[in-house]
Amino acid sequence: MTELSVINIGICGLGTVGQGVWKHVEGARAALESRLGVKLRLHRASVRDLRKKRSVRVPANRLTTDPLAVATDPDVHLVCELIGGTTIAREVTLAALRLGKTVVSANKALLCAHGPEIFAAARQHGGHFFFEASVAGGIPIIKALREGLVANRFGLIYGILNGTCNYILTRMEREGLSYPEILAEAKALGYAEADESLDVEGWDTAHKAAILAYLAHGTWVPTKSMLVEGITQLTQADIAYARDNGYAIKLLAVITRDFASDELFVRVHPTLVPRTKVLANVNEVYNGISVTGDVVGETVYIGRGAGQDPTASAVISDIADAIILLRRGNTPLPEPVEHRCPLTPLEHIEGRYYIRMDVKDEPGVLARIATSTAQSQVSIASVLQRPSERAGAATLILTTHTSNEKAIRATLARLRRLSSVLGEPLLLRIGDFTA
Repeated sequence: MTELSVINIGICGLGTVGQGVWKHVEGARAALESRLGVKLRLHRASVRDLRKKRSVRVPANRLTTDPLAVATDPDVHLVCELIGGTTIAREVTLAALRLGKTVVSANKALLCAHGPEIFAAARQHGGHFFFEASVAGGIPIIKALREGLVANRFGLIYGILNGTCNYILTRMEREGLSYPEILAEAKALGYAEADESLDVEGWDTAHKAAILAYLAHGTWVPTKSMLVEGITQLTQADIAYARDNGYAIKLLAVITRDFASDELFVRVHPTLVPRTKVLANVNEVYNGISVTGDVVGETVYIGRGAGQDPTASAVISDIADAIILLRRGNTPLPEPVEHRCPLTPLEHIEGRYYIRMDVKDEPGVLARIATSTAQSQVSIASVLQRPSERAGAATLILTTHTSNEKAIRATLARLRRLSSVLGEPLLLRIGDFTA
């Protein structure tokens, strides 16, 4: 065991999460030191503006505007990268790892873009990289996959990984308001960024899904190889259908692995989730993740997915694990076995589908739509007609029997070409999840 009596912590980025980490390490210092058997010292922190007022008191002599100075400081044992982004954060992370240091990060975008490079640097130079806070805030899902469920292979992982989208969808359902109305309020309350596109178009969820896929299967799936759709086109017509038919609409990440063919697929899209599923009832800014293992069966994890305190909790958990590792002599961590799974062809991704479209209110429209679906070998299960806000139009809602992604894409292409279809049809998946 390495005789370290004091652990010096450097924090790169003293924004919302960084201040939360500083606050809670200071507040829980006695308990943490008693549990870990070392003294903890918040040694240095980097900030963009030395004069900015913060919610925590940090001595001026511990602040710098140079995050690399913190990362490479020989007195810093453990570096927390809480800058965000993929440029300076990458430089800081690699600089620390190349010195054999341990890095704790909450940066899902960095991992998604540079994961293989980061893990290679850690292995080569004897450092370690912890990243529990990068997915689902305070939910210990990474620890669960890495440690608690190590005996399992995972045929299915699906979950709500973005609190902003879940908040918007919850309020659309409860209050009958439109997406634009609730988005404006979410921004005012701080639940959505000024540029909300990363959240509502599904990319934040996709970054987190890439990390989970790597942990579960050892394969880095780039976002360009995923199916990624957001929630911006959802309306009260979709919410009403879900409510009347026993569903809730959730933006889900879905990771499936067929062990017979070794095929892996990662997708992000709004989904009609049956109310009998636990995740259909996870609301507001909460996240929820269902993990099905071949030994344990289904396990479900629910908690706050973002915000200062939940994220700081995950960062401090990693700090504690890193300190235990340092005191044991910095022994190597078990990592996923890297394995290049082939991506599942679209025709192998099966499910049922929901299609909503506005059409001209005239004879023969339904027959032309049925012909288009039949040409793609898609079988219609139900048809519902509702009034449309467009003059001289009606809203049609179709559901299908089991089909596949290739066939449903061909169907949508045919529907778009029909002169009687007005605007872009909306496609939702129906969440009949089985591993």
